[in-house]
Amino acid sequence: MGNLICQECPNGCNLVLEWEDEKNVFIVGNKCASGIVYAARVIHKNKKAQVHAREETPLFSRETLKAVAGLWQVRLKKLHHSIPVQGSPERSVFRVVLEDNSGKYFLLEQILPKSLEHKKQIARLLDFLAKKNLARVQPYLADEKGDHIIKHKNNFWQMIPFERGVTLDREKYMYEEWRGPALAGFLIELRRKSKNPPFFDSRKVFSLKNYMYKLIREINLYNKDIHARVKDIACFLEKNFMSAYEKLPAAFCHGDYHPMNVIWSADDIKCVIDWEFSGYKSELYDAANLIGCVGVEDPQSLTGELVKNFISGMKEAGIISKTSWRYLVEFIVALRYAWLSEWLRQKDTEMISLELDYMRLLIENKNDLQKVWL
Repeated sequence: MGNLICQECPNGCNLVLEWEDEKNVFIVGNKCASGIVYAARVIHKNKKAQVHAREETPLFSRETLKAVAGLWQVRLKKLHHSIPVQGSPERSVFRVVLEDNSGKYFLLEQILPKSLEHKKQIARLLDFLAKKNLARVQPYLADEKGDHIIKHKNNFWQMIPFERGVTLDREKYMYEEWRGPALAGFLIELRRKSKNPPFFDSRKVFSLKNYMYKLIREINLYNKDIHARVKDIACFLEKNFMSAYEKLPAAFCHGDYHPMNVIWSADDIKCVIDWEFSGYKSELYDAANLIGCVGVEDPQSLTGELVKNFISGMKEAGIISKTSWRYLVEFIVALRYAWLSEWLRQKDTEMISLELDYMRLLIENKNDLQKVWL
């Protein structure tokens, strides 16, 4: 027996390892096939063993999934339960990769009724962006009526063409300089082609400041063991950033832009996924989140070529004001509160401690980072 926290996606599943013998280990607790990939990589560093997933009773029969796929005129040939799907598994109730009779692959997802309107909004957004010729977005399929979400026997479903990508090397990618311009290029094009997207109100701008203060109040009530460390970080942000935050320009943002929400080819971006948090936010939001997520993999990469090339590309495009750039370090620190919230929700004490250490590291190295970046 043993345990691992999966690092393949932000969901951070708790993987339980059940060793049958020295050569075979079974994985329990993963919510997607990525957990198997991660466990195998960790285990193979120390010993050679076959990694297996415990077989479970399928949630839906082949006949049901065939009928659902047929609603989009997709003829099911084969289900691929073992193909890893990027993006958080919590975005849907159930998902599976399927292949049709022509050899094309699709991702079929069951969604909760309570998320129905939000999912429709995302589908309309991706349609809008695709019609604006934004590259590297993949719209959902629509039926003959133009509906992206279809009800079948009291369950709601959506389907999208499935892009298979090259798996990121989590120990090396943050130093691969070509990824910086690629990541910047997508954000630059998104900014230029997302003017006035339908179903989004430009007057409703997400406030990271309000989100952060709400989380701090909850920590004061339920997580008093880390209260002092959180308060210390908040004091840093309150010196200048908090008073300036509401005055920073806003723009339409992806909302969760980081390398794990990108489907990669060997040398470029194939597709950007997980638009669940898209909307109007401070114009620096996506850039700060991207840099913060690269740096948390290895803090030394904050001054590496990927990050430097990304920032230089963004600055050259002139889509972010000088005022916003001035608060880049502070914005990254503030955004890490959202990740801290996720680790608190999962009660992952190791990641909570790591996140707080990372925020403190950013603060202590602010001047050095600014010299390299700006």
